[in-house]
Amino acid sequence: MNPPSAKRVQQLLTAIRQSRVLVVGDVMLDQFLWGRVSRISPEAPVPVVEFESESFMPGGAANVARNLASLGGQTELFGAVGRDPQAAQLKQLLGEQNIGVAGLVPLPGYFTATKTRIVAHRQQVVRVDRETRGPLNERATAALLRQLEIHLPDADAVIVADYGKGVVTQPLLATLRSRCRDLALWLSLDAKPAPHVDLAHLSLIKPNRREAFALAGLEDTERQRNPLEDGPLRRVAEKLLTELRPALLLITLGEQGLLLCQRGQPLFHIPTMAQEVFDVSGAGDTVIASFTLAIAAGASPVEAAYFSNHAAGIVVGKVGTATVSPAELSASFGGKQ
Repeated sequence: MNPPSAKRVQQLLTAIRQSRVLVVGDVMLDQFLWGRVSRISPEAPVPVVEFESESFMPGGAANVARNLASLGGQTELFGAVGRDPQAAQLKQLLGEQNIGVAGLVPLPGYFTATKTRIVAHRQQVVRVDRETRGPLNERATAALLRQLEIHLPDADAVIVADYGKGVVTQPLLATLRSRCRDLALWLSLDAKPAPHVDLAHLSLIKPNRREAFALAGLEDTERQRNPLEDGPLRRVAEKLLTELRPALLLITLGEQGLLLCQRGQPLFHIPTMAQEVFDVSGAGDTVIASFTLAIAAGASPVEAAYFSNHAAGIVVGKVGTATVSPAELSASFGGKQ
């Protein structure tokens, strides 16, 4: 199956501007400390990073929403934050990008998840995480679901972005799955292996290779250059399709691209479009955001897979949790910028 034409991609990008996708999950604030290294510390064998600048970006589920907005989609974000300066800063960043934040529920004693990355010479040196772990309690989950219920009737699709921090609980996912079924809404999930959460009967499950093997409970014993000839990977895909029965399974394979899996259909592999790889931070967010937006805009699964593969190939060529613009995506398919 051939990739969509530049004309078809432009049609999808136009339709995306009318699409509304809700994002629910673990929201984060990404902090970047930029600097340069010219010497090794005399205190320990580590580089000394000379500070040059600082920047902040929405991360986690917030980065999924950011990717939706950058492609022209309408989006609202739902998750838990603290009553702290980090939450205020995150909301300001999201507001600047026209991302709705009414669904960010402030919780007492909760720390807004913050990842601090130190970057020197375009390479990440170290990351420091500050966060509150553990599943949300019933009261917090109920508050989140009340906010979701207000916006679900006007949505075209929902993305659940699970980073294993505690927002995506079984009660939340079960209720959301039921409501999306009632409203005929597409429901995508960026999956982290979580034995306490039932992932069955979703529209899309998008794990990376490591996550797919963990979800299937199988060991990754070998890796072939051609994913279609990779026996263990094929067995993982077959097991997840049989046991979880998603409409679609999309496995991201890093430098090997994407593997699109459907019950009763041959596995479909799309090689990566990346020309250079500077940073894979947030590439999975780009894939699930662009794939779901394409589906909401009327794309077929194969068209959506090509669409998201091109988007991921663009963002990994940038430093940090980057996004892709409609012009960049159009150009990657041979269209005009």
